[in-house]
Amino acid sequence: MSELRAWGDALAAVAAGLAAMVAVAALGLWAAGAGALGADALAPVIAATVVSAVGGTVELSGGAGFIGRTGAGLAVVPLSVTLAGALALAVVFLLPMRHHAVASGTAFLGRAARTAVVWVVALLLVARAARHTFRIRLDEDILDELGAALGVTPTVGFRAAAGPTVGYGLLWLLVLLVVATAASRRTPLPSRLLRFQDSVRPAAFAVLVLLLGYVVLGLFAGLVVAATRGHADRTFAVLLLGLPNLAWMGLGIGLGGAWEGRVPDGIGLPMPQALAAVLREGDEGTATVDLSSLSAHDGRAWLLALLAALALLAAGFLTAVRSPAGTSPWRLAVRLAVALALALLVIGLLTRVSARYGLSLLGIGDLGDFGGEVSLDARLLPLVGLGLLWGLVAGFLGGVLVGYLRRREGTTGAG
Repeated sequence: MSELRAWGDALAAVAAGLAAMVAVAALGLWAAGAGALGADALAPVIAATVVSAVGGTVELSGGAGFIGRTGAGLAVVPLSVTLAGALALAVVFLLPMRHHAVASGTAFLGRAARTAVVWVVALLLVARAARHTFRIRLDEDILDELGAALGVTPTVGFRAAAGPTVGYGLLWLLVLLVVATAASRRTPLPSRLLRFQDSVRPAAFAVLVLLLGYVVLGLFAGLVVAATRGHADRTFAVLLLGLPNLAWMGLGIGLGGAWEGRVPDGIGLPMPQALAAVLREGDEGTATVDLSSLSAHDGRAWLLALLAALALLAAGFLTAVRSPAGTSPWRLAVRLAVALALALLVIGLLTRVSARYGLSLLGIGDLGDFGGEVSLDARLLPLVGLGLLWGLVAGFLGGVLVGYLRRREGTTGAG
């Protein structure tokens, strides 16, 4: 009976995570206008969005009869969908463990293994559903007439690659369970890991609160924009699909980090106007997105630096408060620096965008002649270095402040 219940817990965790991702993906795609595709196409697109959200691979392909070919490529992680699934799965996975004072390593690994098995089965089912083919309108009269005369129907299709989807999906689950367990104070650790509890959990929890706080602030800002500037459907599509992408980029840029990318003219972008304007400046090359370039289009961009400073000080304070009394500020500084650097590394990798579509007829031109390319990549090494630097500063200041408050409280109590 206990074994059956354990498998039930694993099934509940996976079901909660998938349900949250499907719901957020469906709402986001509906807000983006994907409902016009019809039920037969919308379901595969939702499945493909879920695959992308866990790091899986969606392969794109196309054709234009015997005289042409289409080419497409897409690499983007809809982090709103990712975050919704991660929170739901982590909460349901950890909830039964909070009723135990201690946890054995064997029991914990068993729970993780059962969850992984159910997760693999679920990923295979979702990957199987993530496949469809669309007809492409060229929006060029001459090309449309030529295609009609020669019986050419440009198409682009997509299908999830099962192997990479399962591989990256398992890695996603492993990282999620490690981070969730490390950040949760109420979840018991196996005895062999108890010595890491005081050194890892406070900083992990503080960085997690920092990242979630940025998402909440971004959500509030998005709701204000939707209520005051019109085009509420587009705003909600961004919130439901890519809110953490933009919010966590804001954190990295506020700390002094930078992203590089390009967007050709004529391609609409679901992102703030200042960011879109900077990326369009790289039409012939790459543009650098940082505080300086953003402020050239919107002076309020410098508020990102102030927000990042205040948020990091709060994270340093929270790290010190949740750490044992007497922990030296330098230890707190190193712990927060490592946690923040790892978080920014993951952010840099997950906010990467690469999208390309084109058409070649009769071998004339390359696939970019009738298409476009969008790219966005973080400068990873400087970003991680800034995480280490500012984590050290914030952790040290938080330790000093909390130490002062505790000494003052002790003096007041003694008096």
